[in-house]
Amino acid sequence: MLQDLKCTIMQKIPKRVSTALLNALSSGVVPRVGLDHIAVGREKEMAALSQDLGNVAEGGAAFRFVVGRYGSGKSFLLQLIRNQAMEQGFVVADADLSPERRLAGSKNQALATYRELMRNIATRTNPNGGAIALILEKWISTILNQVAQGTGKRPQDEGFDDQVELKIREVVNDLEGLVHGFDFANVIVAYWRGYREDDDDKKDAALRWLRGEFATKTEAKSALGVRVIIDDNTWYDYIKLFAKFVSDIGYKGLIILLDEAVHLYKITHAVSRQANYDKLLAMFNDAMQGKAEYLNIFVGGTPQFVEDTRRGLHADAAWRMRLAKSRFLKEGLADTSAPVIELEPLTGEELSHLLQRLAEVHAIHYKYKKAISARELDEFKQAVVNRLGADKLSTPREVVRDFISVLNILQQNPHVAFRELIQSSTFQASGADKNGDGDSEFAEFNL
Repeated sequence: MLQDLKCTIMQKIPKRVSTALLNALSSGVVPRVGLDHIAVGREKEMAALSQDLGNVAEGGAAFRFVVGRYGSGKSFLLQLIRNQAMEQGFVVADADLSPERRLAGSKNQALATYRELMRNIATRTNPNGGAIALILEKWISTILNQVAQGTGKRPQDEGFDDQVELKIREVVNDLEGLVHGFDFANVIVAYWRGYREDDDDKKDAALRWLRGEFATKTEAKSALGVRVIIDDNTWYDYIKLFAKFVSDIGYKGLIILLDEAVHLYKITHAVSRQANYDKLLAMFNDAMQGKAEYLNIFVGGTPQFVEDTRRGLHADAAWRMRLAKSRFLKEGLADTSAPVIELEPLTGEELSHLLQRLAEVHAIHYKYKKAISARELDEFKQAVVNRLGADKLSTPREVVRDFISVLNILQQNPHVAFRELIQSSTFQASGADKNGDGDSEFAEFNL
């Protein structure tokens, strides 16, 4: 029995975290916070991805596909590694690909992806995104303190600003040998000068340039004195520059998470689709060949996106060769060092553990002690199996949403018995698909 909940870790969940968890999961989306309270299984996958983080912190690069059916937990795993990376001192940025956000394009679709990544830049102390300015401010403040301690001067003293700019240039000069590094370095220096002169317009211009918001080179030259802007063709070069920059100023590296890669698979124009696959291949090759530093890229996609020999990555000979499974990999064996991590279904025990944790979060959030028994959890799983089928039970998203719905109904209607509710003829699992096409390659599921 799961009576009288006594999980001390659970009891420490802040209200804002439990609220975010329950609201997100009941809506079928992945929460940004509190994931560690409900994470079950995936130990081998997380261990492999954590190893990647360690390699990147030492100056390496990594690239991983996280692949699974709709609802299997791809986005959940990506958010879990995002939170872990922030806690370890990385800068993270994530974006969902879409028809408007791609990796290559001629109508600012790739630039839109870059802008979304920059908008979502986050750190441990600024986990909600929009952290570029805060990263720069923190770095400059650190240098100001270092100069003050090293020289004994104060910010108002003559020569103090020159010493600060000298230290700033020590960092940015390290970038000038990289592609577009000279202009990137000049923009960073322009931000410092805006900071020193208390010129908000110059600081805002530098931030706009870093976020890829300048529309023309003329505009950028007028505001900052640089002759280039970030566009569809160059955005990834600046991702590599930013990764090197944040590592130079004290972070462990840059983590990029690109979810919903199935939208590349859905591109109907063959030339456009191939251009996006080629860009992805260039990013993959950079990581595998050591051409990128302090950069880890995760891409979430479906099996069709990877394996379809007509429109997926396997339709391209170069990709097919790079993603081919080892001939020694037999059924029942796993190789988490491969570029593709395939998410296996949760076991029955793992799913029970997940539902138990959700029941605990729900009880603590609404401050009640009555819990659901292990037998009732099994009855719930069986009820979902009867309506969805065992294959759908392996994807947790719909099961979780239904379970939270049941908990809400029971909490708001205490006269209703658990068994009576789930065995009622009107109970219909939210993931049931009357047309039998719930696992369609074009279904839109998030978790």
